[in-house]
Amino acid sequence: MRAILLSGGTGTRLGGDIPKQYFKVNDRMIIEYSIETLAGCKDIESLVIVADEKWQEAITTALKEYDDRHVFSGFAAPGETRQWSIYNGLLALKGQAGEEDSVLIHDAARPKLKETLIKNMGNALKGYDGVLPVLPMKDTVYKVDGTGKISALLERKEIMAGQAPELFLYGKYLKANEQMIEDGRMGSINGSTEPAFLAGMDIVTIPGDEDNYKITTVRDLERFRTEC
Repeated sequence: MRAILLSGGTGTRLGGDIPKQYFKVNDRMIIEYSIETLAGCKDIESLVIVADEKWQEAITTALKEYDDRHVFSGFAAPGETRQWSIYNGLLALKGQAGEEDSVLIHDAARPKLKETLIKNMGNALKGYDGVLPVLPMKDTVYKVDGTGKISALLERKEIMAGQAPELFLYGKYLKANEQMIEDGRMGSINGSTEPAFLAGMDIVTIPGDEDNYKITTVRDLERFRTEC
């Protein structure tokens, strides 16, 4: 299994003048928590990190502490969108990953990734083209129109919230992204599984992890500070 860790986001909605994945919690950058899990997981054979050049030295220093197995194989440049960053990471894996190899895509802003989830995803991939961890919706879900008026009541048991990481067969997923580029759709993708689904890849879902939340708001950051 190969891995791509996305750390190219530049958003500063949490305040300060640096991206959230480089905030320090307990004297460690948030990205370091994911690096530790990925580098320590024996299912991961190689790791590409998508990060801006100005942060690569700090990441390289962190890798010296966690990457005892030397799985880190290089950096890729961030793209204009998350999906372009993923594509750059996929290109960086060329020559390392075979058509039938699997590639795990994770966000640095989800620092509570567990090795058990990675293993569960790897086990679930057999017979499929990809694996997506999902969480059930806890609230009643409605469809609303452009004015905010309720237009339909959706079946809650059929609605799931997708999480990262996502796992795909490398060759098929690379081709799915190339098709999106050809169609001019890379700028409008809502999630990493969208190119796979539109390409007809067979994606299975497995139970996600409530702890594997994305740090998006100040409240998320405070929650992580109290839990780590």
